[in-house]
Amino acid sequence: MFEKILVANRGEIAVRVIRTARRLGIGTVAVYCDADRGALHVEYADEAVNIGPPPASSSYLVIDHILDACRETGADAVHPGYGFLSERTEFAAALKEAGITFIGPNPQAIAAMGDKIESKRLAAAAGVSTIPGHAGAVASEEEAIAVATDVGFPVMLKASAGGGGKGMRIARSADDVAEGFASSQSEARSSFGDDRILIERFVESPRHVEIQVLGDKYGNLIHLGERECSIQRRNQKIIEEAPSPAVDEGVRAEMGGQAVALARAVGYDSAGTVEFIMDPDRNFYFLEMNTRLQVEHPVTELVTGIDLVEQMIRVAAGEKLSLRQDDISLKGWAVESRVYAEDPHRGFLPSIGRLERYRPPAEGETDGNTVRIDGGVGEGSEISIYFDPLIAKLITRGRDRIAAIDMMQGALDRYLIDGIAHNIPFLSALMDHRRWREGRLSTAFIDEEYPDGYSAPDPEGDVATRLAIVAVSIERARRSRLRSMPGRMNGEGAFGRRDWGVRIGERHVALAITEADATAPGHFTIARRGEGETAEPSTVASDWKSGDPLWVGTIGGVSLIVQVRQATAGVRLSWRGFDVVARAMTPRIADLDALMPPKSGGDADRVLRCPMPGLVISILVEPGQTVSAGAPLAVVEAMKMENILRAERNLIVASVNVAPGDVLAVDEIIMEFSGEEAPD
Repeated sequence: MFEKILVANRGEIAVRVIRTARRLGIGTVAVYCDADRGALHVEYADEAVNIGPPPASSSYLVIDHILDACRETGADAVHPGYGFLSERTEFAAALKEAGITFIGPNPQAIAAMGDKIESKRLAAAAGVSTIPGHAGAVASEEEAIAVATDVGFPVMLKASAGGGGKGMRIARSADDVAEGFASSQSEARSSFGDDRILIERFVESPRHVEIQVLGDKYGNLIHLGERECSIQRRNQKIIEEAPSPAVDEGVRAEMGGQAVALARAVGYDSAGTVEFIMDPDRNFYFLEMNTRLQVEHPVTELVTGIDLVEQMIRVAAGEKLSLRQDDISLKGWAVESRVYAEDPHRGFLPSIGRLERYRPPAEGETDGNTVRIDGGVGEGSEISIYFDPLIAKLITRGRDRIAAIDMMQGALDRYLIDGIAHNIPFLSALMDHRRWREGRLSTAFIDEEYPDGYSAPDPEGDVATRLAIVAVSIERARRSRLRSMPGRMNGEGAFGRRDWGVRIGERHVALAITEADATAPGHFTIARRGEGETAEPSTVASDWKSGDPLWVGTIGGVSLIVQVRQATAGVRLSWRGFDVVARAMTPRIADLDALMPPKSGGDADRVLRCPMPGLVISILVEPGQTVSAGAPLAVVEAMKMENILRAERNLIVASVNVAPGDVLAVDEIIMEFSGEEAPD
């Protein structure tokens, strides 16, 4: 076994690998760039070595810097995690030449499967079902249009190297190919140092299902079942689960058999993943093989009980697999949510900044239900512009799919993050989505269910009533605390008020307390009033006190965990995707409040603001130019992804305020438009 492992990565995956190495009694070395000097993985490892400045091309992607760190610390093995150098044959070869063990597959397997063009040829030769497409790379926009036309629209433009959704575009017309080819090449070049693009038929409404394989250096190969990864945006996964609700034992055996056959054909000897797409008729086609640990590997670990990082380490150390195919069984169901630093209200664009508050839910297992967090940050950590916006992975396991989803919902309710925009409201809303809960999935799920982007739903009905009751409970607790402070009158005041008017977002709810405990402000009975009638009262029980970030209690016997933040007028309540400012008032003040005019929309129609911190790649219009709705205006890169900013309506460009190469803050003005809308 190894004495010391260097983890050639950062963030949550570096922490994840270090944890297993520590459990096995192996020393660990972290590497970091200047921007990660105070990162959690640096603190967690036994030793740490600085390998240069950001971005990754000057640090984490420099093979010589990693080799120097190995020599400096005496590390005898390197785990690459995922991304960065994990699928670079030259990295594995350089380590071998230096006498350092690469904890991953052999260089030949990486080379064969890391190239999507070559891997597709090998898959077909191994009897694996493949997608129709062009056999080689395309070199120019003109060739790409010709090839796409020959293959038949829609097509997928895809970077031959790498993964993670970078360098991928769906094209439904020749114009889409012309627009997307250069961007795909640019993303592929900056992310992987390889700008080759392949083109293949795009399968409509597919599921993304993948098989986890595991092999050793003695020809033993098994699979650990499948994962469903269909909930994606911009070709990047958000939610994963194991097993898949669309796969039965027969399909699992067939798909697993093909995955093992492909792994055997290339002499695979580590953990790896063979990805497939599945059409609505459950026909499946080879997509690619990732010759590394996947981001979503924890869901497989939770349903199989197998530590994949440990298996990778043992195989790399020369041990034989102790598992056979017959030993593998799937127990329960696991769901993983990727918590990203991105704003779902702005099209999931990246966000950066400091985690002013970071309070994840408690990890642990109770009655067979599990909550696990794979994270690489802590309170005060910085989310920078240089790297992937993944903050952490939240994983839950239950006895069945619905139990795992309900566990996830409860864990998301307790997940507190302040200081940056994040996708927890979207993840929380998704857990209640009927189509998701029924397992009717495809990779187009987000585009189909949120065609205009995600926005927090407007609470109504029972939801509005519950949040209004929470607001009353909070106001009663606040008033009770004020009443008990020295020097204040000890009258009932607002604490003893029976009738309440509550503003929930733009909605008003009238409530009446029918019974209350004078010694416990969070314990009372309350009913919604309206149209001269009063609904059946609900009993409320909560011990919330001022300063608590979570309101935990029951309303009418239903348990609620609501996130509470201070707002200018009232409190901001976040629950299951709903995010509103609530204000509990006297009925008279509530009546007057209802007469207040709505806020102005500001200058949104007259300027284009940068929706996220990023680097200006190109400006596509000039002052005085008339543009149509949907036309591209500018390209901004953030966290290795190029984002095309488009006109929301017909416009006349008045001025352009930035230039390519400028680094912009969120909401910085890129260009201004004239006051008149351009004619159709």
